[in-house]
This record gives sequence, C-alpha cells and structure tokens, in this order.
Amino acid sequence: MLERLLNRLYGNEESESAARRDDLADSGATDATTPVDTSALTEHAARRQEEKQESTEAAGTDGPIDTDVVKENVIAAHRTVFDPEIPVNIYDIGLIYDINVEPSGMTHVRMTLTSPACPAAGILPGQVESATRSVAGVRDVILDLTFDPPWNPEMMSEAARLELGLL
Repeated sequence: MLERLLNRLYGNEESESAARRDDLADSGATDATTPVDTSALTEHAARRQEEKQESTEAAGTDGPIDTDVVKENVIAAHRTVFDPEIPVNIYDIGLIYDINVEPSGMTHVRMTLTSPACPAAGILPGQVESATRSVAGVRDVILDLTFDPPWNPEMMSEAARLELGLL
C-alpha cells in the first residue's frame, strides 16, 4: 500500500480502479456494494418539511405581518425580563431604546444597560433576545447594545419610579 502511494505521488500512478481493488484486497473487504434503501430517509425529510410549513402557517408568519401588533407583543415579552438588581422589568426601567419590526418579521432591538460595568451585562442581552424571539411573527432578531445615550433614572417610566419610591 505504501508503495502504491509513493508511485501515485511521483507520477507512476495506477488507474483509480486498480488502486481501489488493491486497497480492498489489502483490507480484506469485497468490492461488492450493497444498495442502500433511502426511502425511509426521504419520507422522514418530507414529514419534517410538512411539519415546518404547518408550524409557520400556525404562527401566522407566512407573508407580511402586522408590525404594530408584533411590536406590542415584543414589548409585553420585554416586560417579563427583570434586571436582577432592580425589581422592575427592563422595559419600564428604560433599558429598551427602540424596537423596529419589519413586515418580514425581522426585528431590531436597541437597548442599553444601567452602566457599562453592569453585573447583568452577561445575561440581560441574551434574555432580551430570547424574549423577542419567543413572540409570534418575529422571524429573526438583531440586538444592538449601546451606551449612547447613557442610561439615567429619568428614562424610567412613571410606574417604575413609583414602584421604586422615586416619586
């Protein structure tokens, strides 16, 4: 086998079928090939495609969506995410600067944190992205984390300030 490899490398190449035959003989295998029945695999792939199409239709994401309704639902989903240090949801705290839902379902979320050194920086953006993706009609999410403008307590909703005793 080594000799055949060296011959191929230095231009004394045998025919591909002769080399394969010799390799099979060296390994003790036979050259007979058994056809593989792929019908079960094809049926499984067809079922998965049908399930995917049915779930897309059930979610109402086929074609343009009502962007206002999806945006309201994204806001409701963001209100389920809480900063671990503040007992108020991140939307009312003012950490979500902008939500833009396109008719295709692509959703852009621009958010901030209370400070660049925020201990929740490792978890909050992921939680916001997951909450956004969970909304029917959202096909994909682009999350932009920004510190411009920097967050300040005046960005909180009146309800958040009331809950925190700042009013």
